[in-house]
Amino acid sequence: MNDNGLLKMSELAQRSGVSAGTIKHYLREGLLGDGEGVVRTSRNMAYYPPAYVERITLIKRLQEDRFMPLKVIKGMLDTDPDRALALVELEDKILERALEQRESARVSPAEIKRRYDLPENVLERLAEIGVLTPNARGYDADDVAIVEAMVRFRAGGYDETLGFTVYDTLRYREALQPLVEEEIATMLGRLAGEVEPDRAADIIASGADPLRELLGAMHSKLLLAELRRQAGER
Repeated sequence: MNDNGLLKMSELAQRSGVSAGTIKHYLREGLLGDGEGVVRTSRNMAYYPPAYVERITLIKRLQEDRFMPLKVIKGMLDTDPDRALALVELEDKILERALEQRESARVSPAEIKRRYDLPENVLERLAEIGVLTPNARGYDADDVAIVEAMVRFRAGGYDETLGFTVYDTLRYREALQPLVEEEIATMLGRLAGEVEPDRAADIIASGADPLRELLGAMHSKLLLAELRRQAGER
């Protein structure tokens, strides 16, 4: 570090946890701005603003954790770097809150077997296809809700004798995936930078139960409408 607080490339790399080669690539691609604040003392020597550390760290997180291409990241940073940081902070807060809740409410495999009359091979298949995601500590709250739903389905007659299997759940997951992606993009786009991360996480959490009710009600209406449509065609 020089007397003005500027950093050598090696210091910048050490503080940001990113290699000098990667930082030079960011510089060439314009991801660190137009070079304002950089002091070049010779052809091969330059000092960089300490603010680069936070920006480099943000770029790396967007690239590795969010799988965003550098071109998209550059567009975000050029348009509104503060909003890009707010987006990351909000996502981190939501994930932190969700993981906290899941880990505190896990139910052991033994308890699941005791509570629910569901064949072990059904539990195993649901885990194999990724509908259930138990870990060494057991099943999270959403897993338990899915198990309960499967038990009620089977009790109502949705079983293998009529051709209903665990693989039918994949149809709903595949239909929901693009909807969830759009939902997350919309929520983050509206909340990031507008409210504090804790408040935004509270808003999203408070919408979970109403959303389930909304989806259930809309599904029932669509199901009835489709049955009527098909009946009208016969």
